[in-house]
Amino acid sequence: MLSIFSCSVFAQQYPFPMPEYKPTEGNLQAREEFQDMRFGLFVHWGIYSVLGDGEWVMNTQRIKYDTYKRLADFFDPEAYNPKEWVQMAKNAGMKYITITARHHDGFSMFDTEASSYNIVDATPYGKDVLKELAEECKKEGIKLNFYYSLLDWGREDYGYGKKIVDGAPVDTDWESYIEFMKLQLTELLTNYGEIGVIWFDGHWDRKAANWHYDEIYSHIHELSPSTLIANNHHIQPIEGEDIQTFERDLPGENTAGYSAGVQVSQLPLESCATMAGKWGFGLNDTKFKSTAQIIHFLVKAAGRNGNLLLNVGPMPNGKIQPEFTTTLAEVGEWTEKYGETIYETRGNIIPVQDWGTITQKDDMLYVHIINPGSDPFLFIPELQEKVVSASSYDGNQTIKFKQQNEGLFLYFDQSELKSDLDNIISLKIKK
Repeated sequence: MLSIFSCSVFAQQYPFPMPEYKPTEGNLQAREEFQDMRFGLFVHWGIYSVLGDGEWVMNTQRIKYDTYKRLADFFDPEAYNPKEWVQMAKNAGMKYITITARHHDGFSMFDTEASSYNIVDATPYGKDVLKELAEECKKEGIKLNFYYSLLDWGREDYGYGKKIVDGAPVDTDWESYIEFMKLQLTELLTNYGEIGVIWFDGHWDRKAANWHYDEIYSHIHELSPSTLIANNHHIQPIEGEDIQTFERDLPGENTAGYSAGVQVSQLPLESCATMAGKWGFGLNDTKFKSTAQIIHFLVKAAGRNGNLLLNVGPMPNGKIQPEFTTTLAEVGEWTEKYGETIYETRGNIIPVQDWGTITQKDDMLYVHIINPGSDPFLFIPELQEKVVSASSYDGNQTIKFKQQNEGLFLYFDQSELKSDLDNIISLKIKK
């Protein structure tokens, strides 16, 4: 048993040494600001959207790389309006946007000198969509982050599918690929203003590879010390990272199957999730999440001290489909009223509960009741803070309570709770 456990733990580690990482004061402040934001927009957009079958279409439909590259000739998003995108995110209560600068197909959605396979040089659109988005984000006070794929299905120096020996793919110029990524990351961190996060993905394609994170992470922190690093690698955080991510899951859960053996760290936390089934635009994808599902995910993430990064996959013309915009507008109505209970709060106040969760801001606890019971009271276990008063969030109802060693009892008729979104009770605590 001990041997099996040890192997399981070892499997969740990066097998190459990393230098000790001491974040700067600016970086630590950026981490706090990141946690304060709590809600962000994820955008998966690229030439794959032309086929309307998700961002993995080249892989799932087994399209040859040289054939797939022709999609660039059809990518002409004349309806792209970054002002509309940013306003949509802002109205939904989102504080930052993370967009795919380069996905697994290797196509760069920005103007890069490292490859001609990019939106400026290879498409009829011929403009840098990230530059336009960066300008609009700056105007509206929305933080801009870049997703960047480590995995590349097409480049010869990546050698997709080749065996890894001594940390590198055989018969491949792995060093060349590392230098290519460093050049592109330099462009992303110097040509688009202040960037909040570099969000890596694709490590899981080569768990035994030496990704040269010692070089890449140091390079990012030297270029932009306040820029945070996240890596969706599905293993324990690596030295040099500033955020721990959870794909399609809340921190500490593994319902999607990506977080087996992964423990929640003390780093800022973020859960990423889709609004439908796929990350990229799917013409037949109708697995739309409801407004209630999204609000519940946001509330639960905050209760576990994490952010929610909620994804849309724009259409090839640059428009975001109405199923997403309508739902986000409804989410925005909720955040406009109750955002105080999410933004700038911290979580992990009590263990996970079936009825909901608690967030904290200064001397206020916000009890989020998502699944009311039938009892004429609510029990909050293991609450350490001394409660001074309790009331409904709108202040219209004072709520009786009794605090004991095992927790807090709130006395009210749960059957009268009508909202299927969230029922919030405010607790003032002694500081």
